[in-house]
Amino acid sequence: MNTGENQQAIRKIIDLSRFISVGLLLLHFYNVGYTLFVSIGFSNFATDWILAKISQTGLFISFHRAKFLSILFLMIAVLGSDGKKEKEFTFHQAFSNLCCGGFLFLGSGIIWIGHWNLLYNLSLYIILCTAGYLWIVRGFSLIKRILVKKLRNNDIFNRLNQTFPQQEQLIQNEYSVNLRAKYRLKDRVRNSWININNPFRGILVLGNPGSGKSYFVIRHIISQHIKKGFSMFVYDFKYDDLTKIAYHHWKNQPSNPSNPTAFYRINFDDLNRTHRCNPLDPLAMTDISDAAESARTILLGLNREWIRRQGDFFVESAINLLTAVIWYLRCYGNGAYCTLPHVIELMQQDYERLFTLLRTEKEIEVLINPFVNAYLHNVMEQLEGQVASAKIALARLSSPQIYFVLSGNDFTLDINNPNAPKIVCMGNNPQKIHIYGAVLSLYVNRLIKQVNKKGMQKSSLIFDEFPTLYINNIDSLIATARSNLVSTCLGIQDISQLRKDYGRDQAEVVMNIVGNIISGQVSGETSKQLSERFGKIMQERESISINTQGTTISQSHHLDLAIPSSTVASLSSGEFVGIMADDPTQPIALKTFHAHLINDHKALKKEEQEFGEIPIIQLIEDGRIQTNFLNIKNQIKEMTEQELIRIASSPLLKHLLIKRNKA
Repeated sequence: MNTGENQQAIRKIIDLSRFISVGLLLLHFYNVGYTLFVSIGFSNFATDWILAKISQTGLFISFHRAKFLSILFLMIAVLGSDGKKEKEFTFHQAFSNLCCGGFLFLGSGIIWIGHWNLLYNLSLYIILCTAGYLWIVRGFSLIKRILVKKLRNNDIFNRLNQTFPQQEQLIQNEYSVNLRAKYRLKDRVRNSWININNPFRGILVLGNPGSGKSYFVIRHIISQHIKKGFSMFVYDFKYDDLTKIAYHHWKNQPSNPSNPTAFYRINFDDLNRTHRCNPLDPLAMTDISDAAESARTILLGLNREWIRRQGDFFVESAINLLTAVIWYLRCYGNGAYCTLPHVIELMQQDYERLFTLLRTEKEIEVLINPFVNAYLHNVMEQLEGQVASAKIALARLSSPQIYFVLSGNDFTLDINNPNAPKIVCMGNNPQKIHIYGAVLSLYVNRLIKQVNKKGMQKSSLIFDEFPTLYINNIDSLIATARSNLVSTCLGIQDISQLRKDYGRDQAEVVMNIVGNIISGQVSGETSKQLSERFGKIMQERESISINTQGTTISQSHHLDLAIPSSTVASLSSGEFVGIMADDPTQPIALKTFHAHLINDHKALKKEEQEFGEIPIIQLIEDGRIQTNFLNIKNQIKEMTEQELIRIASSPLLKHLLIKRNKA
């Protein structure tokens, strides 16, 4: 115990050891120079008797024994003391002093080889030994004054203290995605695996541009799921980066000869390399709710600010009108003209012709009555506010290229149909986000409706730059698709991007409902939210207090964030943090990770060299595109005229004709 009595006893022992050390050295000098001391009268009976008694102990049996014992007691004296610590002192300085002092102290005996004057030899020997002795004293003193516990001066960001054990075992199943990685545990680098064993609970991949979302994560989800027989949808924002990866692995993956997986792609810029698909396929629209959902998707995709204004009178009015038009074409001629291009053209008709046609369909009468009444009562300002916004937005889609792709039927959107599995890639163009994004949003919403059913094949939905699409009730897809073996992977840059396009509430739901999160470098509120989700670990805390009384080192353990937000905001490219969701049959104890994903760059580069150009499907002449565009316009014009004539000539329908009293 650190009592006053013990401290006093220790000081006495130190003083005694120091006295013995110096005394032994002086006796050694006296013994070595005894002849000289006798000649100059520095001896008497008492000293000779004492020296003789000491000699009998064997202290002077060898030249260096007394010197060694002197150093031993010096070590006890110096190392038993408690010197004031200094952070600038190092072991290198201490050992340098010890080596130099030891060399002089032990090597000074070489002086006696020379046959010089005895006084000269002894004087030089004593000087060298004393200098070496003092140097040794300084070396031992420096050792005691070195701050051995340096508070990890080489770890100023506390990174070693924030390391934690991670999953090192490869855990696979028929659905899993497994990514090789390496991580740091204290001062060692260890190999690990990021095991996405249950992708059906949703995968969220975050990261600023250049963090490596596609290169380190998304491309491996695509390749491994294709290898495991998933049907797949890929939203390729920067077409055709991901499409080439999917096409390459589909082409090199042996398929079931009796039921091969087909590969389709949608691209509005290169019509020679695109298939055609009608997202409003009448066979897939079973009731008016499908039309309502499609109408909402189209208009909110074209007017992203409407997402936060859902429920507003004018927003809902435009959606209701478009719903009525879609359902009318679904019912007319068994859906012969139920395509988005036909819907756009019908929406451009004048009010009298449009409302007259829509009134003939009883199922949508309740949707169009407000418009008809406003028109008949000459409330044109209100009517223009209800209709014009929808007509103007849809007019932006009036393009021969878009009409051509949307009016064909090369494939259906039930990609996970066990009898006809498909891999479908749809490409956007960053320069035409607002136009293509709305159309692709419609594709995706109709696809999800058909995919999220029981009894279908396992499927994977990949969304790169997810906020550029509008998917209604994406949270419901993630929550319910798990039981239908639908894996959803959302790639976003930051939670603020999702909030801007989807609103705060929807963005928070998406962030909180996803089970698997893999994040590269993100900052701001996103990094804080992720850091809190990763939880805390037990960390060491150290403090050192240096004063004239001595040095106090204290250690404590406390719970602190495993991955602070500052760490998430400073991740390097290829460095990811995240948390995995496990499966009841394959539990994972270590779900959180902070690791560098490992890519075989040479193999991936060689693989990319094998990609080549995606083959041409068919050569499309400009004349055919333009002819298709004009045919759709003519079909709507002819249909409108024929229906108006039929209504006017029918006694049962004649009352539906709308003619506004302009007076």
